[in-house]
Amino acid sequence: MSEQGRRYVRFGAVMAVIVVALGYLAYTGVQDSKSYYVTIKELNGMGNGAFSKRLRVAGNVQPGSIKRQGTHLEFLLVEESRTLPVVYSGTEAPPDTFKDNAQALAEGKFGRDGVFHATNIQAKCASKYAPKQPGQPGAAPEMQPNPQKAALDGSAADRPVSLGVEVACWLGRIE
Repeated sequence: MSEQGRRYVRFGAVMAVIVVALGYLAYTGVQDSKSYYVTIKELNGMGNGAFSKRLRVAGNVQPGSIKRQGTHLEFLLVEESRTLPVVYSGTEAPPDTFKDNAQALAEGKFGRDGVFHATNIQAKCASKYAPKQPGQPGAAPEMQPNPQKAALDGSAADRPVSLGVEVACWLGRIE
């Protein structure tokens, strides 16, 4: 084989090693960051499969169950009548929106001890961004039907128009 042929072979071998290494890194990175969303009921029914996967579980924080010690946190998630003990030990404190009855999302692994070991916690904002009900202080006045618009587009003149939009936000991503 000529000198130029050996260079092409060496170059091809080096490129193949680089492509295989990048493929391996991409595959393992996706595997490490992949997590499955399950309910507490589904988690309890997963059997041994629950112990080997990264999972995300959502629920409401049971009132009176939060025990804080620095950045270490223990609490119970409730979904319908099922509860799940959760332990979080992180570098940052949980967000201010994390309190009793708050909707929370825990990401981590389910341990054989029956406790969910969270690596990330998110707390949903309270429904303070939802539109206020008519009659409450600060609520927008109730919409009156517009007979002219109803005549133009053929809609019922006695049907009120609702523009209320609920805005939800997830705060406090803790890593």
